[in-house]
Amino acid sequence: MKILNSFSLEPAQRQALENAGHTVIEEDQLDATTAQQIDVIYGWHTVSATVNFDHLQFVQAMSAGVDYLPLAEFAKHHVLLANTSGIHAEPIAEYVLGALFTISRGILPAIRAGRQMWSLRQERPPMTLLNGLTVVIFGTGHIGSTIAAKLHALGLHTIGVSAHGRPAAGFDDVVTDAEMTRVIRTADIVINALPLTPATRYFYNAKFFAALDRQPLFVNIGRGASVETTALVQALQAQQLRAAVLDVVDPEPLPQTSPLWDMDQVLLTPHISGTVPHLRDQVFKIFNENLQSLVSRGQLASHQVDLSRGY
Repeated sequence: MKILNSFSLEPAQRQALENAGHTVIEEDQLDATTAQQIDVIYGWHTVSATVNFDHLQFVQAMSAGVDYLPLAEFAKHHVLLANTSGIHAEPIAEYVLGALFTISRGILPAIRAGRQMWSLRQERPPMTLLNGLTVVIFGTGHIGSTIAAKLHALGLHTIGVSAHGRPAAGFDDVVTDAEMTRVIRTADIVINALPLTPATRYFYNAKFFAALDRQPLFVNIGRGASVETTALVQALQAQQLRAAVLDVVDPEPLPQTSPLWDMDQVLLTPHISGTVPHLRDQVFKIFNENLQSLVSRGQLASHQVDLSRGY
């Protein structure tokens, strides 16, 4: 197999591939002739799209979400695609815990107050306990379930929303999209853990925020484009939302003119929640097992993306 390296291979990983009889080609080695011969792409950059999709067999993405890839072209040319779903779940869940405590225990106002924090202490910013609150998590896959399990252990009532409505680990209850309006009215916290698909683009819009009853905290660790940013700003201004934690936004980077920068009740981070320790090792393990399976059985071992669904 000729493998285009569009991610980052450790020397030992490259050697393992070469020992197995594969040829690793770097992006700066890709010429018109070689582009016609690429069988597998590890990662994805702009140059990756120049290969011959009729010859290409398999792409290993570096992320759980694959909305940035040409899925329709992959489907048309029967290219197999794998993601890294699952490896980001624990880091994202811990990020959510940290963010929720930062909001609920008055840490964010203290940070924003800086040297004036002692006067803030006299005012006693509103604080809540997470124990006993209701959290509604959209998306019950690896990430949503891991978040739910940690919040359930802290005493929160966990409700999941998914297209299928099947029970999932960590959730007290899971409902379908059709029941969404009913459960979000009970929410103290709403968390977006959905993949970005045509059905979830701008899912959180003015109509969604108008249906909220309890001024919940909104957390987005899914995709920025699932949220209509103008509607989010208006929901915060109208106090339909108490606060927002945004690790992803639309667009990214967030324009310097965005009102979100100056909102005291908004916690912004630069798309870092899914940062994984030893990322290269974890991704390569998935990739190498899939590659071996492709060679021996003509199919992937795990993490295959349903190209029609986008996840």
